[in-house]
Amino acid sequence: MASFVKHGNHVCAVCRAKWKEIPFNRSLSSIVPRGRGRLNVNDAQLPQQDAYMALLRQVPNRQREAPVMHTSEPVDFNDDEPLQKMESADSCDVGSSRTVEIMTYPEFSAIPQSSSLDDFAVLVHLKAPCANPEQINGRHVNATSTGYPTTRAPVDLVTVLDVSGSMAGTKLALLKRAMGFVIQHLGPSDRLSVIAFSSTARRLFPLRRMSHSGRQQALQAVNSLGASGGTNIADALKKAAKVIEDRSHQNPVCSIILLSDGQDTYNIPSNDRGARPDYRSLVPSSILNHTSRLVPVHGFGFGVDHDSDALHSISEASGGTFSFIEDEGVIQDAFAQCIGGLLSVVVQNMHISVECVHPDVKLRSIKSGSYLSKVAGDGRNGSIDVGHLYADEERDFLLSVSLPHCCDQTTLLKVTSAYRNPLTNEAIMIKSDEVKILRPKSTTSEPVCMEVDRERNRLRAADAIETARAAAERGALSDAVAILEDCRKVLSESFSSRSGDRLCAALDAELREMQERMANRQRYEASGRAYLLSGLSSHSWQRATARGDSTDSATLVYSYQTPSMVQMLQRSQNRHPSPQSSSQGQQPRFFLAKPQPR
Repeated sequence: MASFVKHGNHVCAVCRAKWKEIPFNRSLSSIVPRGRGRLNVNDAQLPQQDAYMALLRQVPNRQREAPVMHTSEPVDFNDDEPLQKMESADSCDVGSSRTVEIMTYPEFSAIPQSSSLDDFAVLVHLKAPCANPEQINGRHVNATSTGYPTTRAPVDLVTVLDVSGSMAGTKLALLKRAMGFVIQHLGPSDRLSVIAFSSTARRLFPLRRMSHSGRQQALQAVNSLGASGGTNIADALKKAAKVIEDRSHQNPVCSIILLSDGQDTYNIPSNDRGARPDYRSLVPSSILNHTSRLVPVHGFGFGVDHDSDALHSISEASGGTFSFIEDEGVIQDAFAQCIGGLLSVVVQNMHISVECVHPDVKLRSIKSGSYLSKVAGDGRNGSIDVGHLYADEERDFLLSVSLPHCCDQTTLLKVTSAYRNPLTNEAIMIKSDEVKILRPKSTTSEPVCMEVDRERNRLRAADAIETARAAAERGALSDAVAILEDCRKVLSESFSSRSGDRLCAALDAELREMQERMANRQRYEASGRAYLLSGLSSHSWQRATARGDSTDSATLVYSYQTPSMVQMLQRSQNRHPSPQSSSQGQQPRFFLAKPQPR
C-alpha cells in the first residue's frame, strides 16, 4: 500500500476507493496480516460499486470459505464444459469484409540507372482490422444459450497462479482482486480454468464457461486460495498444457497467463556447470512456439524477487509476452491490458509470402524480431509466420534486397498474405501492390522514407537493449550504459528524429530509463534486468507489455497498445462497476499512447 501511495496514487490499490487519509509508509504486515491473504476489511468498507465485491456477494457465505485445493483430479482433463452453440457465420455481424491492410514502403522512390545496391530496404507494414464498437465497449451481443457473442472470437483461458509462501498477505489479496476483474470481463462464451501452484500444482476447476453460475464458482475457487510452500513452475505449466491438450471442445482462441513472484525452487536445469539454466525445458513441448497449437504463455513477474530470466524465456519459447509488475498495486492493470488483447483476436495463422519480381532482384534478409522468417537459398522468395493479431494491431518487417543496374522502372517485390478469421473460420488471401521504384538517369537528393527510417531506429534500439543486457549480465554495467548512450546519439541524428518523430522521442525516453536502472548492480538486480527483458519482449513481438512502475506517468516508454487494451485499462483504473460501463475522458496512465501513425 505504501509503495502504491509513494508513486502518487491516491486510491486504494485493493478496492480503488479514494484515500481520505494517506497511510504511513509502514510494514505491509501491519496493514494485512500474514496468512491466507484475505483482505483485512469487511464488505461494508468497500465501495458498493466495486465489481469484484458485487460478484463475490452473490456467492453464498458458506461457499466463500469452502476449500478447493484438496479435491482429487481426474486422470484426463477432458471434463471441460461444452461450448455454446455457434451461430452460422452468415448471421454473425463480424465485419468479415474487413481485412488486414498490407502496405509497402521502399527506402527511396527512385535510384539512378547506373547504381546497383546490395542493401536496399523495403518496409512491409501490416494493420489488423479494427474492433467492432460492441467489442471495444465490452458488450456481448447475442450471448445466450443459442449462440456466441457475434462481435469477437471466444477464448479458452488458463491462468496459472503462484500461491507459494511469499505470496501471503497483500500480494495474494491483490491477485484475487485482479482475478476478479478478469472473471468479470470474460463473457458467457469464454471459458476459464485456474491452476494454482506452490510446491505442487493443482487444477482448481476445469475449463468452465463464464456464465453467471460459472463466474460465481470461479470467484469461490479464487477467493479460497491460501499461500504456502515453494515454487514449482514446471509442474504448473505441465498441468496447464494438459488442460489444453485434453479438452474435448475448443474455442477459437486459447492462451495461458502465468504469474509468479519468486524463483522456481524445484526445476532449474542447466546445460553444463556454470552455464545459463535451460529455462526453455520448463515449457511443455505441446505449447512451444511455432507448433500448430498456438498457445502463447503470457508471463507476469510480480514484485522484485521473481525470476525474470525464467519467465521471459518461458514466454519467448511459447510465443507470449513477458510483463514486469514492479509496483504490486498495479497487477490488475497489467492483467487488464493483457485480456484487452486476448479478447480481441481478429487474425490467426497469418503467413506472409514475399516474391522477387525482377529477375535480377534478390532478397537478402528479413528482420522480423521473434517471428519466424525464412529466405530461400536462391534469394528469390521469403516468408514470415506472423501468427495471430489483436484488433488494430500493427506489425513492421524490414526487408533487404539487392538492386541491379537497370534502365527502366524496376518492380522489386510482391507481397501476399494468408490467414484465418478466428470467428468465421474463413480463409482469407490478400495481395499488396507490387513494390516499384523509378530508375532515372540521375536523381536529386531525396530524404529517406520516414517509415523505413523509423523502423530502423526501432530495430537499433532493440539491438542496443539486447547488447546492453549481455554486458550487464557479465558485470560490465558501465559498458551497458555506454551502449545505450551510443544508441541514443545515433537515434538523435536520424532523419526521423530531426523531423520531430514521436517514436524517436519515446525510444530515447525508454533507453534513458534503462540507463537509470543500470546505475549500479543492486538497482539492476532489483528492477533493471526485468525492465530490460520486458522491453525486449515488447519490441521483439511488437506487442504491449507492462513494465516497471506503470502508474508513474513520468515513465514514458514506447507502447504497442491497441484501443481494446486502452479500453480495458480504463475500466481497471476507473473501477467501473460492469463491462457495460463506458469509460470517458482520461488517457490511461499505463503507457505513453502509441505514436500515430506508425
